[in-house]
Amino acid sequence: MKLKTIKAIFLLALSGIISLSSCKKGLDKNTAGALSEKNKKTAASPVGDVVGKITVGYQGWFAAIGDGSPINIWWHWAPNASQAPSTNNIGIKSWPDMREYTSSYQTGFANLNNGTPAKLFSSFNDQTVNVQFQWMQQNNIDCAALQRFNPTGGEGPVRDAITAKVKTAAEATGRKFYIMYDITGWTNMQSEIKTDWTNKMSAYTSSSAYAKQNGKPVVCIWGLGFNDANHPFSSAVCLDVINWFKGQGVYIIGGVPASWRDTNATDIQPNFLPTATALNMISPWMIGKISNVSEANNFYNDHQAGDQTYCNANGIDYQPCVLPGDLQLRQRAHGDLMWTQFYNLIRGGAQGIYISMFDEYNEGNQIAKTTENSSFVPAGSNFLSLDEDGTVCSADYYLRLTGDGGRMLKGQIALTATRPTQPVVGGGTGTVPFGQVVTIKGSNNLYVSSENGTQAMNCNRAAAQGWEQFTVVNAGNGKVSLLNSSKYVSSENGTQAINCNRTAIGPWEQFDWVFNSNGTISLRGNNGAYISSEGGTVAMTCTRTTITATEQFRINQ
Repeated sequence: MKLKTIKAIFLLALSGIISLSSCKKGLDKNTAGALSEKNKKTAASPVGDVVGKITVGYQGWFAAIGDGSPINIWWHWAPNASQAPSTNNIGIKSWPDMREYTSSYQTGFANLNNGTPAKLFSSFNDQTVNVQFQWMQQNNIDCAALQRFNPTGGEGPVRDAITAKVKTAAEATGRKFYIMYDITGWTNMQSEIKTDWTNKMSAYTSSSAYAKQNGKPVVCIWGLGFNDANHPFSSAVCLDVINWFKGQGVYIIGGVPASWRDTNATDIQPNFLPTATALNMISPWMIGKISNVSEANNFYNDHQAGDQTYCNANGIDYQPCVLPGDLQLRQRAHGDLMWTQFYNLIRGGAQGIYISMFDEYNEGNQIAKTTENSSFVPAGSNFLSLDEDGTVCSADYYLRLTGDGGRMLKGQIALTATRPTQPVVGGGTGTVPFGQVVTIKGSNNLYVSSENGTQAMNCNRAAAQGWEQFTVVNAGNGKVSLLNSSKYVSSENGTQAINCNRTAIGPWEQFDWVFNSNGTISLRGNNGAYISSEGGTVAMTCTRTTITATEQFRINQ
């Protein structure tokens, strides 16, 4: 587009918004401060499905040979996708916690350090998407932004299929979702994105689960304003696409460079600021910008505080990114990096929060369940687990931390710079009584009984005799097993009531001994669920996803 046309767009977009000195250059931190009070808007939009809410970026882009998908390759698991992932063919930085997936696919890695086969999930399986949205539901994560790359190539059919699965899972779990186009490498984006929305994706807005803001369906376009070979879209092209979607009645979010207000930055398209100002919501990208708490604080002061001020002044909603940090680069500081971002951005007045990302195992920035310790990664591999800095963390730690960040955003807990989320559920301390014989008493004040292995276990004994005494066995890697009458307690993988009838220790006979802050303990099985006393009214199970009174036990009391 000719320079004259670009200048005309620039002047039109600025008209009525702000008067800038002709000599003003560089990062404009004080733009909003120069505005008169009557032009300031401190709340562009009311609470909706993205304003006042936590949104996670959801890739949903993993597949495996044999999963039934139209692509039938190890999509995003391996650079050579026609071959199984292995030590010489791996496209991820972090290994997922696999204990809740019912379908998984054998890789070329050695067995995990706990002896179980090294398998990975496929996003094409309904159960994969369902369980991941259940995690969102359990942790009060409001919305998922489903990434949609150029759908005109060979990946189109599998992306279409996963979109339908996300819709079903969101409806079933009461979550919201919206389409987030990633225009990276999309040569004919300007025309094809409009066609894709018109012919395919707009149909999803009829779902009760499709996110709406200000009464309009939400769409995000990620990659606007970047100035590189993969994003060769001028500010004028970006503005055309933004205005087209707005003309379709869409609330439009822009995924933009972190320094989107810097008019001198060479990595940003020329004259991009007026284009960004046309967006309903701005979401700057943060991956690679911070790696520790100090950098997070500095970036907030140098960039994000000014972003918020500019957005407030111009009637734009601000949805900054919060990231957990690259696990493999040891950036996470057991959650302190992430909580620092929550605190800064919420006290600054962010209208919403975007988590980057939910399932980005490729970059190591995932909040989805991840291996707790080295027993859950392939033998001989270099994958780090959540305990990499010596702090034991549960597989769901970053899901829970995100949930607490959402509670602070919504005012359900007080604004605090101190991370309230404990790395392990319960948050208590103590020493596991390895080698000792113990009694286990439920919240109903009755003892757990092995039933001598002849029937499912119960928590209904008023006195502790032989069947109510268990030896705490060290199963290795921090796990415990419970032994009575030469038989081990089995979680039965949560498929039936628990029993004490195993002669050897396998994965189902290993438990995490969780110390709760009230002095009780809980037992978490290999399936990620907790043993429940069921109040002593029915046989005990290992199916609970959270700790309540029936999942808490007292030892030797």
